[in-house]
Parts: sequence; C-alpha cells; structure tokens
Amino acid sequence: MFLALAVSPVALSMDAPASPEALLSLVLYACLAAALIALLLGVAWLLGRKTHTPLKDAPYESGVAPSGAARMRAPAPFFLVAIFFLIFAVEAVIILSWAVAWDLLGWAGFAQVSFFALILFVGLAHLWKTGGLDWHPRAQERGRGGGT
Repeated sequence: MFLALAVSPVALSMDAPASPEALLSLVLYACLAAALIALLLGVAWLLGRKTHTPLKDAPYESGVAPSGAARMRAPAPFFLVAIFFLIFAVEAVIILSWAVAWDLLGWAGFAQVSFFALILFVGLAHLWKTGGLDWHPRAQERGRGGGT
C-alpha cells in the first residue's frame, strides 16, 4: 500500500498545497530533533571534563611527535583528473538523460546531443595534443615548445 502511494501520480503531484496537519507534524518533528540534539550536547558539555594541558591539546599522530606542516601541496594533475572526471560525469548524465527520452526528442535531439558530444571530443583532443592529460611536467613543457 505504501509503495503504491509513493509512486502514484497523485502522491507526486505538487498542485495541492500541504495540509496544515502535515506541516504541523513536520515542524513538531524538526523541533523535537533540534531539542534532542541540544539536550545531548548540553549533557555532554556538563558531564565532560574541562581540563586543558599542553599535552592534552597537542595533536596525536599515532604516538609519533608531529613535525613540519600538516598541509602538503598536492600535484596539479590530481586536480586536473578531478576536473576531467566532473566534466565527463556531467557529459554522461546529459547523454543518458537524452537516451531515456530519445523517442520524444527525435532527430533534433539526436543532432543536439551529437553536437554536444562533438564539442567535448574536440576539447578532449585539444587537451591530449597540448599535453594536458600527461602526468609529467616535461611532457607539458614539450607541448608548449619549452622543453628539450
């Protein structure tokens, strides 16, 4: 019964406003959740010890004394791979959404998604040619004409 209501068009309709009882129960639930969180945080603060020593405030590094800066610079290719992943993940979502509705979009939709894929392919070819996909700095310099 619940599953049938969850997927029925009537249950998904956004035309009718929510009833006051439903809004009241939502507000009551949110208030109870916030009160419970505040209560638990308050009890933890009251019962917890409040002593601070330099040894207690020092970071614990698995028994090893910390040395140097905690932040290390990551090489740029790691960020480039993340950006490429996002670009091609968005491309996949757009192409898959076209594939779901291909019968409604017809040849015009096919032309549009083909143009979209062509633009992304040209961008990928440009990245490949200029060395944007290479991990080593020498390969990127060679692509710019600055290497040996």
